[in-house]
Amino acid sequence: MSGAEIVVQALLDEGVELVFGYPGGSVLHIYDALFKQDTVRHILVRHEQGASHAADGYARATGKCGVCLVTSGPGATNAVTGIATAYMDSIPMVVLTGQVPTPVIGSDAFQEVDTVGITRPCVKHNFLVKDVRDLALTIRKAFHIATTGRPGPVVVDIPKDVTDPNIKIPYHYPREIRMRSYNPVEKGHPGQIKKAVDLMLQATRPVFYTGGGVVLGEGSAQLTELVRATGFPITSTLMGLGAFPTTDGQFIGMLGMHGTYEANMAMHETDVLIAIGARFDDRVTGKIEHFCPHAKIIHVDVDPSSISKNVRVDVPIVGQVAGVLTEMLRLYQAQKPQPDPAPIADWWAKIADWRRLDCLQYDRTSAAIKPQFAIETLYKVTDGELYLTSDVGQHQMFAAQLYPFDKPRRWINSGGLGTMGFGLPAAMGVQLAFPEAQVACVSGEASILMCIQEMATCKQYSLPIKVVLLNNGYMGMVRQWQELFYESRYSHSYVDALPDFVKLAESFGHVGMRVERPADLEDAMREAFAMKDRFVFLDVVVDPTENVYPMIAAGKGHHEMHLSPSLTDRELA
Repeated sequence: MSGAEIVVQALLDEGVELVFGYPGGSVLHIYDALFKQDTVRHILVRHEQGASHAADGYARATGKCGVCLVTSGPGATNAVTGIATAYMDSIPMVVLTGQVPTPVIGSDAFQEVDTVGITRPCVKHNFLVKDVRDLALTIRKAFHIATTGRPGPVVVDIPKDVTDPNIKIPYHYPREIRMRSYNPVEKGHPGQIKKAVDLMLQATRPVFYTGGGVVLGEGSAQLTELVRATGFPITSTLMGLGAFPTTDGQFIGMLGMHGTYEANMAMHETDVLIAIGARFDDRVTGKIEHFCPHAKIIHVDVDPSSISKNVRVDVPIVGQVAGVLTEMLRLYQAQKPQPDPAPIADWWAKIADWRRLDCLQYDRTSAAIKPQFAIETLYKVTDGELYLTSDVGQHQMFAAQLYPFDKPRRWINSGGLGTMGFGLPAAMGVQLAFPEAQVACVSGEASILMCIQEMATCKQYSLPIKVVLLNNGYMGMVRQWQELFYESRYSHSYVDALPDFVKLAESFGHVGMRVERPADLEDAMREAFAMKDRFVFLDVVVDPTENVYPMIAAGKGHHEMHLSPSLTDRELA
């Protein structure tokens, strides 16, 4: 086979169904090989950032490895934002990039960049393949690295001459692979797991703190069983939503910067914190000096470098989440006698007091559409069954707070990097993975314009995605910070000269709808979702002054939240 044929055959051998890409000179041999087969389906995006985000969305929703294919130079650099997004959220992805021919590498050839050097800080690993005889093994290594241990994106940079159709070699794709320098830990240490369970049995104010690692590690079922067996409260990061059913009474809401009052106060007061698949991100911990001041901390994570990186923990457990949780449950249930339930009942009574504050309340009599009302209506209309993607900002936080997720891999958003423009192409990846599913993207007018050209991709492939635009005429989260911390100096956060989104959607061949009154919203959403085979763009005009609460300001602790001005002094007391 030629190098180009090897690339395609390797994708076939990996079971790849979809490749998201955009052709260019350095990858034309590969595109020619793709043309000659019909098993691997190529999706033509309109921007390489869209390719990497779509592959990312596909991976998050399915648990499989996403794949994208871009050309050299600007093709590769356009994909970097999507690569970094996947890296920050530990998403398995293989990115195939074209490169100029090997004889001219380093000569500033046309469309040449040092892709390996540029992507090194934001990939799990990367390769430059200089010999066609190394190509099959390198691609096998890329998939292995991307999908094992702590997942992440892997870049394979392929010079054009390596894919020359006139150079043929025998093809061999190894099924098993061993890498001397890469052996991720699978099982947690039994002694550490026993220490963790012993600590849990002694707890009087325990909290489970769970993150995206539970979803990525396919540990949701085991987590749910353990949490219900213990009767402990559970909170989640933005990335972990859906790992435990958020409509369950034991779930006390998302924690962190825009987490619930009860979740953050429970974190501040806990005496035993069981952190599972979470990395103690700054948006979760607040000021480290104030983080869980009374707690012994258990930390379960597949990545040893995450243990005690930001917060020193007392019981570290390195291993795959699902297996560790299974063993923890076995040891906990084997304990005789079971611990006294009275302290846990007292703890729940305290949490119930915090819950009564109703920290997510908002003005339900407003003549303007409140963004919270829009999200609640979306949940009502879709019965909570959506695959929901988002961009980044206020709309993302409102969705996380008010659209409950009872299943993993239904909430698809950029957490670590906070990438505007992620939502629409990610929704494409989800919809292509699950053609019969309801897929929606909730976005803001600033974010949606970042990758708006992907509406053309949605038209070409007849993707019936629903965009729910919470249009407040501002970069909403920027405006909120400027109001609270910059004395309302709205420096360049107002989005002037917005397009007519209805006409814009129609110009791409889609359905556009605009809603300005609360009374019209539910009917409009029902009409939109009734169009099972159409892409619908819902431009929902929302109150431009609404802020996301609660909010923990930079440098503050969990117990120092900004709460909604609608909460009275009596309620706070």
